[in-house]
Amino acid sequence: MFGTVDLWTYVVATVLIILLPGPNSLYVLSVASRKGRRAGFQAAAGVFLGDSVLMVASAAGLASMFAASPVLYNLVRWAGVAYLAFLAFGLIRGGWRTWRAARRGEPVVAKAVEAERAGERPFVRALIASLLNPKAILFFVAFFVQFVDPGYAWPVLSYGVLFVILQVCSMVYLSTLIVAGDGLAQTFRRRRRLAAAGNGVVGAVMIAFAAKLATG
Repeated sequence: MFGTVDLWTYVVATVLIILLPGPNSLYVLSVASRKGRRAGFQAAAGVFLGDSVLMVASAAGLASMFAASPVLYNLVRWAGVAYLAFLAFGLIRGGWRTWRAARRGEPVVAKAVEAERAGERPFVRALIASLLNPKAILFFVAFFVQFVDPGYAWPVLSYGVLFVILQVCSMVYLSTLIVAGDGLAQTFRRRRRLAAAGNGVVGAVMIAFAAKLATG
C-alpha cells in the first residue's frame, strides 16, 4: 500500500521497539512525574519533532552519509553521551537537594519550584536528546528502508505512511507514560523523599544509557 511492503510486520515491529525502554521515554516519564502532565507533553513534543527530523534525514539520504562516516558518528555519539550525562546528573542533584530538604523538614518554596520548572525547558531538552542519539539515526536507516518498495514512483508517500504509523504509536505510548507520571507527581508532592529517590533512580538509569552509548 502506497509503496510500502510488509506493512503489518512494520506495525508490530514498531510497537515492540517503542515499548523498549530508552532515554527519551524515560525522560518524558521523569518530567511528567516531577512537573505534571503539561510539562510531560512538552517533552513528548520534543521527542516527536526529533523523530520527525531523523526520519526526514533518513528519507533524504543524509543519515546514510552519517552512517558511512565513523568520524561523524563518533562526534555525535560522544555529544549524546555528554548530554545524557548532563541530564542524569541534573536529576540526581535535584533529588539530593529534595532529600536533604525533606530530611531537615524544610518547606517547599514555591518560587524555587517555579524557577526550577522555568529553567529546565522539557521540550528543548527532549529535542536535543533525540537529535543527539546516533543509534536512533542508524535505526531509521536500517529499519525503514526494509519496508519501502525501491521501485515505487513516490517514495515520499511511502515514508509518509511509515512516519504516521510510528508517530501514532509513539504518541499513544508517551501519552500513557505522561498520565502515569502525572499520577506519580501527585504522590511525590506529598512524599518528597520518595520523589528524591525516584529522581536518583532515573538519573542512574540515564547514566547507564550514556555508558552503553559510549561503549556501543
